Amino acid sequence: MLNYLWFFLAALFEIAGCYAFWLWLRMGKSAWWVAPGLLSLTLFALLLTRVEAAYAGRAYAAYGGIYIVASLLWLGLVERTRPLASDWLGAALCVVGASIILLGPRFSQS
Repeated sequence: MLNYLWFFLAALFEIAGCYAFWLWLRMGKSAWWVAPGLLSLTLFALLLTRVEAAYAGRAYAAYGGIYIVASLLWLGLVERTRPLASDWLGAALCVVGASIILLGPRFSQS
């Protein structure tokens, strides 16, 4: 269960870091947004290493599902755009897939 917390925190920092670049390059904000963006992306990378997984690729694959949920929350809370029901359905399917990827090795090692 702790893995999901690490995934969620990593997602928030990844999205925030990328959003800082979005503000600079797409919204015409100051280039100073790059500094907190880089810090946020560094924290993202550090947080993602906290996940208990034997292989980085498996951790990154499972992370993808949680990232999608966090992105939809960001869309609603920061960008003030309500996600569609189809967005949430797709995200739910991705979380199920992420859980299978993350928990699968526990069941196949018996």
